[in-house]
Amino acid sequence: MIYALALLIGIVAGLRAMTAPAAVSWAAAGGLLPLEGSWLAFLGYRWTPWVFTLLAIAELITDQLPATPSRKVAAQFGTRVLVGGLCGAAIGMRAGAWLPGLVLGAIGAVIGTLGGASARARMAALFGRDRPAALIEDAAAILAAILIVEAL
Repeated sequence: MIYALALLIGIVAGLRAMTAPAAVSWAAAGGLLPLEGSWLAFLGYRWTPWVFTLLAIAELITDQLPATPSRKVAAQFGTRVLVGGLCGAAIGMRAGAWLPGLVLGAIGAVIGTLGGASARARMAALFGRDRPAALIEDAAAILAAILIVEAL
């Protein structure tokens, strides 16, 4: 179950890079994800969930702007893989398996990045514009992040 959750949080990171660490840090700060004493303990610090939440909100806003670069450019793609791996490692830490969690989170981020871009492009074509597709993707990422944290 932990491995599946690590993969899924990576997919969320591929959809929305800052939504995944926001959810994971809230879980850590709330005691659902014990990270104390580990190299990931910073995710559970008092201010970390707030910082990631602000970053997630900013990402949701900037994603709607026409000048926002594709998630598939190197910097965007790399950030998603890095964040997906970090969040997967945090979830894997629960079972003492941070390294498999890191790998699965990174793989999930690749899936989420490429699959999310493809799905959004198809939805945008169906709607005739991008905004409804973007909002659906936002909602899916947020809902998935909440469900993953609840499953911990």
